[in-house]
Amino acid sequence: MPEVSRAHRRTILRVIVVAELVIALVTATTVVFAYHHLDGNIETLPEIPHLAAKPHHKGHDPKDPINILVMGSDTRSGKGNRIDNQTGEGQRSDTTILLHVSADRKTAYGVSLPRDTVVNRPDCKVDGKVVDGADKVMFNDAFSVGGPLCTVQQVEHITGVYIDHTVVVDFAGFVDMVDAVHGVEVCIPKAVDDPAHGIVLAAGKRLVSGREALNYVRERHVLSPNSDLGRMKRQQAFIASMINRVKSANTLAMPTRLYHFLDAATRSIKLDKDLDSIGKLVDLVRQLKDTDLTHIKFVTVPVREYPPDPNRLEFTPEAKKLWRMIRNDQPLGKFGKGAIAADDKVGTVKGGSQDPEAADRLANGLCA
Repeated sequence: MPEVSRAHRRTILRVIVVAELVIALVTATTVVFAYHHLDGNIETLPEIPHLAAKPHHKGHDPKDPINILVMGSDTRSGKGNRIDNQTGEGQRSDTTILLHVSADRKTAYGVSLPRDTVVNRPDCKVDGKVVDGADKVMFNDAFSVGGPLCTVQQVEHITGVYIDHTVVVDFAGFVDMVDAVHGVEVCIPKAVDDPAHGIVLAAGKRLVSGREALNYVRERHVLSPNSDLGRMKRQQAFIASMINRVKSANTLAMPTRLYHFLDAATRSIKLDKDLDSIGKLVDLVRQLKDTDLTHIKFVTVPVREYPPDPNRLEFTPEAKKLWRMIRNDQPLGKFGKGAIAADDKVGTVKGGSQDPEAADRLANGLCA
Protein backbone atom coordinates (compact mmCIF):
# COMPACT_ATOMS: atom_id res chain seq x y z
CA MET A 1 0.00 0.00 0.00
CA PRO A 2 2.74 2.52 0.84
CA GLU A 3 4.44 1.72 -2.52
CA VAL A 4 1.20 2.37 -4.39
CA SER A 5 0.71 5.65 -2.53
CA ARG A 6 4.23 6.78 -3.37
CA ALA A 7 3.77 5.86 -7.03
CA HIS A 8 0.44 7.63 -7.05
CA ARG A 9 1.97 10.76 -5.56
CA ARG A 10 4.80 10.66 -8.12
CA THR A 11 2.23 10.39 -10.93
CA ILE A 12 0.28 13.36 -9.57
CA LEU A 13 3.50 15.37 -9.21
CA ARG A 14 4.48 14.62 -12.82
CA VAL A 15 1.04 15.69 -14.03
CA ILE A 16 1.30 18.97 -12.09
CA VAL A 17 4.81 19.68 -13.42
CA VAL A 18 3.80 18.89 -17.01
CA ALA A 19 0.66 21.04 -16.64
CA GLU A 20 2.70 23.95 -15.31
CA LEU A 21 5.19 23.60 -18.15
CA VAL A 22 2.38 23.54 -20.71
CA ILE A 23 0.78 26.65 -19.13
CA ALA A 24 4.16 28.41 -19.08
CA LEU A 25 4.78 27.46 -22.72
CA VAL A 26 1.33 28.61 -23.83
CA THR A 27 1.70 31.86 -21.87
CA ALA A 28 5.13 32.52 -23.34
CA THR A 29 3.88 31.72 -26.85
CA THR A 30 0.90 34.04 -26.35
CA VAL A 31 3.15 36.86 -25.13
CA VAL A 32 5.52 36.39 -28.11
CA PHE A 33 2.57 36.24 -30.53
CA ALA A 34 1.00 39.36 -28.99
CA TYR A 35 4.32 41.23 -29.11
CA HIS A 36 4.92 40.39 -32.78
CA HIS A 37 1.28 41.07 -33.66
CA LEU A 38 1.39 44.54 -32.10
CA ASP A 39 4.77 45.24 -33.68
CA GLY A 40 3.38 44.20 -37.04
CA ASN A 41 0.54 46.71 -36.72
CA ILE A 42 2.88 49.69 -36.66
CA GLU A 43 3.77 51.51 -39.86
CA THR A 44 7.01 53.47 -40.10
CA LEU A 45 7.12 57.03 -41.38
CA PRO A 46 9.98 58.18 -43.66
CA GLU A 47 12.96 59.93 -42.12
CA ILE A 48 12.52 63.67 -41.56
CA PRO A 49 14.65 66.06 -43.67
CA HIS A 50 15.08 68.49 -40.77
CA LEU A 51 14.94 72.24 -41.28
CA ALA A 52 15.76 73.02 -37.62
CA ALA A 53 19.07 72.24 -35.94
CA LYS A 54 19.14 69.74 -33.11
CA PRO A 55 20.04 71.69 -29.96
CA HIS A 56 22.98 70.77 -27.76
CA HIS A 57 21.73 69.81 -24.32
CA LYS A 58 23.22 72.02 -21.61
CA GLY A 59 21.13 71.06 -18.61
CA HIS A 60 22.00 69.00 -15.54
CA ASP A 61 19.71 66.12 -16.52
CA PRO A 62 21.25 63.10 -18.26
CA LYS A 63 18.47 63.05 -20.89
CA ASP A 64 17.50 65.55 -23.56
CA PRO A 65 14.05 67.12 -23.79
CA ILE A 66 11.78 65.51 -26.39
CA ASN A 67 9.57 67.20 -28.97
CA ILE A 68 6.91 65.05 -30.63
CA LEU A 69 4.64 66.27 -33.42
CA VAL A 70 1.26 64.52 -33.29
CA MET A 71 -0.98 64.79 -36.35
CA GLY A 72 -4.54 63.53 -36.70
CA SER A 73 -5.24 62.22 -40.20
CA ASP A 74 -8.90 62.40 -41.18
CA THR A 75 -9.36 60.11 -44.18
CA ARG A 76 -13.06 59.56 -43.32
CA SER A 77 -12.80 56.28 -45.15
CA GLY A 78 -13.53 53.89 -42.32
CA LYS A 79 -11.58 50.96 -40.91
CA GLY A 80 -8.85 49.17 -42.74
CA ASN A 81 -7.50 52.01 -44.85
CA ARG A 82 -3.83 52.63 -44.34
CA ILE A 83 -2.39 56.12 -44.42
CA ASP A 84 -0.07 56.94 -47.30
CA ASN A 85 3.30 57.53 -45.66
CA GLN A 86 4.67 59.65 -48.46
CA THR A 87 1.98 62.13 -49.49
CA GLY A 88 -1.18 63.54 -48.01
CA GLU A 89 -3.23 63.19 -51.19
CA GLY A 90 -6.88 62.62 -50.29
CA GLN A 91 -6.19 63.29 -46.61
CA ARG A 92 -6.71 66.11 -44.17
CA SER A 93 -5.03 66.91 -40.89
CA ASP A 94 -7.59 68.48 -38.60
CA THR A 95 -5.42 68.15 -35.50
CA THR A 96 -1.76 69.03 -34.93
CA ILE A 97 -0.22 69.05 -31.45
CA LEU A 98 3.40 69.82 -30.61
CA LEU A 99 4.13 67.80 -27.47
CA HIS A 100 7.12 68.89 -25.38
CA VAL A 101 8.54 66.56 -22.72
CA SER A 102 11.01 68.15 -20.30
CA ALA A 103 14.53 66.79 -19.88
CA ASP A 104 13.80 65.80 -16.28
CA ARG A 105 10.63 63.98 -17.48
CA LYS A 106 8.56 65.65 -14.75
CA THR A 107 6.42 67.80 -17.02
CA ALA A 108 4.88 67.59 -20.48
CA TYR A 109 2.72 70.00 -22.40
CA GLY A 110 0.96 69.84 -25.73
CA VAL A 111 0.55 72.95 -27.88
CA SER A 112 -2.32 72.81 -30.40
CA LEU A 113 -1.66 74.45 -33.76
CA PRO A 114 -4.91 75.63 -35.43
CA ARG A 115 -5.42 74.29 -38.93
CA ASP A 116 -6.98 77.59 -40.07
CA THR A 117 -3.87 79.62 -39.28
CA VAL A 118 -2.36 81.44 -42.27
CA VAL A 119 1.36 80.68 -42.65
CA ASN A 120 4.17 80.73 -45.19
CA ARG A 121 4.87 77.12 -46.12
CA PRO A 122 8.51 76.37 -47.03
CA ASP A 123 9.71 74.02 -49.76
CA CYS A 124 9.72 70.52 -48.34
CA LYS A 125 11.32 67.22 -49.34
CA VAL A 126 9.13 64.13 -49.70
CA ASP A 127 10.43 60.83 -51.04
CA GLY A 128 13.43 62.54 -52.62
CA LYS A 129 11.30 65.14 -54.39
CA VAL A 130 10.75 68.81 -53.59
CA VAL A 131 7.24 70.09 -52.93
CA ASP A 132 7.22 73.82 -53.68
CA GLY A 133 6.34 76.12 -50.81
CA ALA A 134 3.68 78.80 -50.83
CA ASP A 135 2.92 82.05 -48.99
CA LYS A 136 -0.24 82.87 -47.07
CA VAL A 137 -1.75 79.39 -47.03
CA MET A 138 -3.65 77.51 -44.33
CA PHE A 139 -1.52 75.57 -41.85
CA ASN A 140 -3.02 72.18 -42.75
CA ASP A 141 -2.34 72.75 -46.44
CA ALA A 142 1.09 71.18 -45.86
CA PHE A 143 -0.45 67.83 -44.94
CA SER A 144 -2.70 67.87 -48.03
CA VAL A 145 0.13 68.53 -50.49
CA GLY A 146 2.98 66.65 -48.83
CA GLY A 147 1.70 64.56 -45.93
CA PRO A 148 3.33 64.29 -42.48
CA LEU A 149 6.84 65.14 -43.70
CA CYS A 150 5.78 68.51 -45.11
CA THR A 151 3.90 69.29 -41.91
CA VAL A 152 6.96 68.50 -39.76
CA GLN A 153 9.23 70.63 -41.94
CA GLN A 154 6.70 73.46 -41.86
CA VAL A 155 6.54 73.35 -38.05
CA GLU A 156 10.34 73.37 -37.77
CA HIS A 157 10.50 76.30 -40.21
CA ILE A 158 7.90 78.33 -38.29
CA THR A 159 9.00 77.55 -34.74
CA GLY A 160 12.69 76.70 -34.94
CA VAL A 161 11.85 73.70 -32.72
CA TYR A 162 13.65 70.47 -33.64
CA ILE A 163 11.11 67.63 -33.91
CA ASP A 164 12.49 64.40 -32.43
CA HIS A 165 9.54 62.16 -33.21
CA THR A 166 6.45 62.16 -35.41
CA VAL A 167 3.15 60.42 -34.80
CA VAL A 168 0.21 60.24 -37.20
CA VAL A 169 -3.10 59.05 -35.74
CA ASP A 170 -5.84 57.80 -38.05
CA PHE A 171 -9.19 59.03 -36.72
CA ALA A 172 -10.89 55.86 -38.00
CA GLY A 173 -8.84 53.79 -35.51
CA PHE A 174 -9.47 56.33 -32.77
CA VAL A 175 -12.95 54.78 -32.37
CA ASP A 176 -11.48 51.40 -31.39
CA MET A 177 -9.08 52.97 -28.91
CA VAL A 178 -11.97 54.60 -27.04
CA ASP A 179 -14.02 51.40 -27.08
CA ALA A 180 -11.02 49.43 -25.77
CA VAL A 181 -11.12 51.43 -22.51
CA HIS A 182 -14.91 51.10 -22.36
CA GLY A 183 -15.60 54.75 -23.16
CA VAL A 184 -14.27 58.16 -22.09
CA GLU A 185 -16.09 60.62 -19.86
CA VAL A 186 -17.13 63.97 -21.33
CA CYS A 187 -19.57 66.71 -20.41
CA ILE A 188 -21.71 68.04 -23.28
CA PRO A 189 -23.33 71.35 -22.19
CA LYS A 190 -26.09 71.22 -24.79
CA ALA A 191 -27.58 68.67 -27.15
CA VAL A 192 -26.22 68.43 -30.68
CA ASP A 193 -28.55 67.60 -33.56
CA ASP A 194 -26.59 68.15 -36.76
CA PRO A 195 -28.09 65.88 -39.43
CA ALA A 196 -26.10 67.59 -42.18
CA HIS A 197 -22.92 66.13 -40.70
CA GLY A 198 -24.48 63.03 -39.14
CA ILE A 199 -23.71 64.12 -35.58
CA VAL A 200 -26.27 63.66 -32.79
CA LEU A 201 -25.15 63.97 -29.15
CA ALA A 202 -27.26 64.11 -26.01
CA ALA A 203 -26.42 66.74 -23.40
CA GLY A 204 -24.93 65.84 -20.04
CA LYS A 205 -21.95 64.29 -18.30
CA ARG A 206 -21.42 60.69 -19.37
CA LEU A 207 -19.19 58.08 -20.96
CA VAL A 208 -19.14 58.23 -24.74
CA SER A 209 -18.36 55.27 -26.99
CA GLY A 210 -15.83 55.40 -29.78
CA ARG A 211 -18.19 56.62 -32.51
CA GLU A 212 -19.75 59.23 -30.21
CA ALA A 213 -16.27 60.34 -29.14
CA LEU A 214 -15.22 60.84 -32.75
CA ASN A 215 -18.32 62.95 -33.40
CA TYR A 216 -17.65 64.92 -30.21
CA VAL A 217 -14.12 65.93 -31.17
CA ARG A 218 -15.10 66.65 -34.80
CA GLU A 219 -18.24 68.72 -34.14
CA ARG A 220 -17.81 72.41 -34.99
CA HIS A 221 -21.24 73.81 -35.84
CA VAL A 222 -23.24 73.61 -32.57
CA LEU A 223 -20.87 73.41 -29.61
CA SER A 224 -18.35 75.75 -31.21
CA PRO A 225 -20.10 77.63 -34.04
CA ASN A 226 -17.55 78.56 -36.73
CA SER A 227 -14.74 78.11 -34.25
CA ASP A 228 -11.85 75.77 -34.88
CA LEU A 229 -10.36 77.06 -31.62
CA GLY A 230 -13.36 75.76 -29.67
CA ARG A 231 -13.05 72.36 -31.27
CA MET A 232 -9.34 72.25 -30.42
CA LYS A 233 -10.12 72.94 -26.76
CA ARG A 234 -12.61 70.09 -26.84
CA GLN A 235 -9.98 67.83 -28.35
CA GLN A 236 -7.53 68.83 -25.62
CA ALA A 237 -10.13 68.13 -22.93
CA PHE A 238 -10.92 64.78 -24.48
CA ILE A 239 -7.27 63.72 -24.63
CA ALA A 240 -6.84 64.74 -20.99
CA SER A 241 -9.96 62.78 -20.03
CA MET A 242 -8.76 59.75 -21.97
CA ILE A 243 -5.39 59.79 -20.18
CA ASN A 244 -7.29 59.98 -16.89
CA ARG A 245 -9.60 57.16 -17.98
CA VAL A 246 -6.74 54.84 -18.89
CA LYS A 247 -5.22 55.36 -15.46
CA SER A 248 -8.42 55.26 -13.39
CA ALA A 249 -9.82 52.23 -15.24
CA ASN A 250 -6.61 50.32 -14.42
CA THR A 251 -6.17 49.57 -18.10
CA LEU A 252 -2.44 49.12 -17.63
CA ALA A 253 -3.05 46.46 -14.93
CA MET A 254 -5.61 44.43 -16.94
CA PRO A 255 -3.84 42.32 -19.60
CA THR A 256 -6.88 41.74 -21.83
CA ARG A 257 -8.01 45.36 -21.80
CA LEU A 258 -4.42 46.59 -22.23
CA TYR A 259 -3.92 44.29 -25.22
CA HIS A 260 -7.11 45.51 -26.92
CA PHE A 261 -6.11 49.13 -26.29
CA LEU A 262 -2.59 48.59 -27.65
CA ASP A 263 -3.94 46.64 -30.62
CA ALA A 264 -6.30 49.49 -31.49
CA ALA A 265 -3.59 52.09 -30.91
CA THR A 266 -0.90 50.37 -32.97
CA ARG A 267 -3.36 49.84 -35.84
CA SER A 268 -4.15 53.55 -35.76
CA ILE A 269 -0.73 55.16 -35.62
CA LYS A 270 2.26 55.69 -37.85
CA LEU A 271 5.60 56.41 -36.15
CA ASP A 272 9.10 57.52 -37.04
CA LYS A 273 11.82 54.86 -37.08
CA ASP A 274 12.98 55.71 -33.55
CA LEU A 275 9.53 54.89 -32.13
CA ASP A 276 8.27 52.22 -34.54
CA SER A 277 8.20 49.20 -32.21
CA ILE A 278 6.52 48.17 -28.98
CA GLY A 279 9.91 48.00 -27.28
CA LYS A 280 10.75 51.61 -28.21
CA LEU A 281 7.31 52.83 -27.15
CA VAL A 282 7.61 50.99 -23.82
CA ASP A 283 10.98 52.68 -23.24
CA LEU A 284 9.39 56.10 -23.84
CA VAL A 285 6.48 55.30 -21.52
CA ARG A 286 8.90 54.18 -18.81
CA GLN A 287 10.64 57.54 -19.03
CA LEU A 288 7.28 59.21 -18.38
CA LYS A 289 6.15 56.94 -15.54
CA ASP A 290 6.91 59.57 -12.88
CA THR A 291 5.19 62.42 -14.72
CA ASP A 292 2.23 63.45 -12.58
CA LEU A 293 -1.12 64.03 -14.30
CA THR A 294 -1.18 67.57 -12.91
CA HIS A 295 1.98 68.27 -14.90
CA ILE A 296 0.58 67.12 -18.26
CA LYS A 297 -1.11 70.16 -19.78
CA PHE A 298 -2.63 71.24 -23.09
CA VAL A 299 -2.70 74.78 -24.46
CA THR A 300 -3.23 76.57 -27.78
CA VAL A 301 -0.60 78.72 -29.44
CA PRO A 302 -1.50 82.46 -29.21
CA VAL A 303 -3.47 83.43 -32.32
CA ARG A 304 -5.73 86.24 -33.49
CA GLU A 305 -8.08 86.94 -36.37
CA TYR A 306 -6.33 87.24 -39.72
CA PRO A 307 -7.21 90.79 -40.94
CA PRO A 308 -7.86 90.00 -44.63
CA ASP A 309 -10.18 87.10 -43.73
CA PRO A 310 -12.12 86.84 -40.42
CA ASN A 311 -12.50 83.09 -40.99
CA ARG A 312 -8.72 82.61 -40.74
CA LEU A 313 -6.18 83.08 -37.96
CA GLU A 314 -2.59 84.23 -37.58
CA PHE A 315 0.04 83.76 -34.87
CA THR A 316 0.48 86.72 -32.51
CA PRO A 317 3.95 88.02 -31.56
CA GLU A 318 3.55 86.08 -28.27
CA ALA A 319 3.86 82.85 -30.26
CA LYS A 320 7.56 83.53 -30.81
CA LYS A 321 8.06 83.62 -27.04
CA LEU A 322 6.34 80.25 -26.70
CA TRP A 323 8.54 78.71 -29.41
CA ARG A 324 11.63 80.05 -27.60
CA MET A 325 10.45 78.52 -24.30
CA ILE A 326 10.04 75.13 -25.97
CA ARG A 327 13.49 75.36 -27.57
CA ASN A 328 15.00 76.22 -24.17
CA ASP A 329 13.05 73.48 -22.34
CA GLN A 330 11.27 75.96 -20.09
CA PRO A 331 7.90 75.53 -18.31
CA LEU A 332 4.78 77.13 -19.75
CA GLY A 333 4.70 80.04 -17.31
CA LYS A 334 2.03 82.57 -18.30
CA PHE A 335 1.08 80.46 -21.30
CA GLY A 336 -0.25 77.86 -18.87
CA LYS A 337 -3.14 80.07 -17.78
CA GLY A 338 -6.36 78.29 -18.62
CA ALA A 339 -4.49 75.15 -19.63
CA ILE A 340 -6.31 71.83 -19.57
CA ALA A 341 -4.53 69.31 -17.33
CA ALA A 342 -4.77 65.52 -17.49
CA ASP A 343 -6.10 65.45 -13.91
CA ASP A 344 -8.99 67.87 -14.61
CA LYS A 345 -12.31 66.45 -13.49
CA VAL A 346 -15.13 66.41 -16.00
CA GLY A 347 -18.38 68.02 -14.89
CA THR A 348 -17.24 70.90 -12.70
CA VAL A 349 -17.12 74.43 -14.09
CA LYS A 350 -14.10 76.08 -12.52
CA GLY A 351 -14.68 79.63 -11.37
CA GLY A 352 -18.47 79.50 -11.50
CA SER A 353 -20.90 80.87 -14.05
CA GLN A 354 -19.75 84.50 -13.58
CA ASP A 355 -16.14 83.68 -14.47
CA PRO A 356 -15.45 84.79 -18.11
CA GLU A 357 -12.95 81.98 -18.56
CA ALA A 358 -15.47 79.40 -17.34
CA ALA A 359 -18.10 80.87 -19.63
CA ASP A 360 -15.71 80.61 -22.55
CA ARG A 361 -15.01 76.97 -21.76
CA LEU A 362 -18.74 76.26 -21.63
CA ALA A 363 -19.26 78.01 -24.95
CA ASN A 364 -16.65 75.74 -26.48
CA GLY A 365 -18.31 72.59 -25.18
CA LEU A 366 -16.18 72.15 -22.05
CA CYS A 367 -17.52 71.46 -18.58
CA ALA A 368 -14.22 71.04 -16.80
